[in-house]
Amino acid sequence: MKKIFDIRWLASGAIVAALLLLPLHLHRFPYQMFVLTSAFFYAILSSSWALLAGIAGQFSFAHVAFVGIGAYTSGLLGKYLGVPPFLGILIGTLTAGLVGVFIGFLCLRLRGAYLALFTIAFSEILRIIVLSEYQITEGSTGLEMKPLYPHITPTAQYYITLVMLLVTMAFMYWLAGSRFGLFIKAMREDEDAAAAMGVDTVRYKVLIFAITSTIVGLAGGIFYHQVGIITPNIMEILQMSLIIAFAVIGGIESLMGAAIGAFLCRIALEWLREINILGWHIEPGIWRYAAFGVLLMLTLRFARNGLLYPVIDRLFLRKAREEAVLKRRRAKEVEA
Repeated sequence: MKKIFDIRWLASGAIVAALLLLPLHLHRFPYQMFVLTSAFFYAILSSSWALLAGIAGQFSFAHVAFVGIGAYTSGLLGKYLGVPPFLGILIGTLTAGLVGVFIGFLCLRLRGAYLALFTIAFSEILRIIVLSEYQITEGSTGLEMKPLYPHITPTAQYYITLVMLLVTMAFMYWLAGSRFGLFIKAMREDEDAAAAMGVDTVRYKVLIFAITSTIVGLAGGIFYHQVGIITPNIMEILQMSLIIAFAVIGGIESLMGAAIGAFLCRIALEWLREINILGWHIEPGIWRYAAFGVLLMLTLRFARNGLLYPVIDRLFLRKAREEAVLKRRRAKEVEA
């Protein structure tokens, strides 16, 4: 067990070290730095959605709406009241969390397709409101966001988003491994049975909505203050579809799989904007999304646990489970 534990920590440490050292090579290429920063952002969104849908079983399509709530709240406070970005982000994060509590209460009796349709409607209503009230939100033109601090560099943006990803991942892993995680997994398998066993399903359903909406509200506020502008496009169903697809390809029941899937897919989609092969320039344009859709279809058909989760499971989790089972058997034999 200790050996498996050491291997997991060594592998995780190597990945984190590589990400920390990467800007030393790429700091002269601001566009590539921005792509990596946005990949971290989408990794947060997909992994938090995996916590909500894959682990808790709440298939919500309102994730992007909470991103918009966090970012627009901070941006509007800064524009009209002169609120500093860090205070605006805090207020936007709390607002997203409170709205998440409200949506959680409204969705108490909704499951499956009904929950999905309800959250799609909520997200679309919010997007239409932002588009319509252009005198306040600037509509499709986009709302300008103050930078986190003057003259912020792409390297600083990279590290800020990376730290945010690492902190949120650590928190979500702790949450999934706690009693809270055990209860929401029980709700995912059978909500009625979980309630019959004494799990307060109302409390935990509202809490998981509040927690995940707070996480993405924070991510949205920080990321779009770094970008400098936000438009209602972030709340489109296409964006939500990408977040879900990233999580599914990585592994919907794995926080790490969803995060890595989002990171790699986001970079791949950007790389496919223009391909240079032996001097030939190919611009797939919208066809890159078609290719991405084919990959998603193949994943759903042949690898329902995602493309990355089976690899993670084979390298680390399966052996750890076997060691844990063996340890329990030995303990029982000693007791007998």
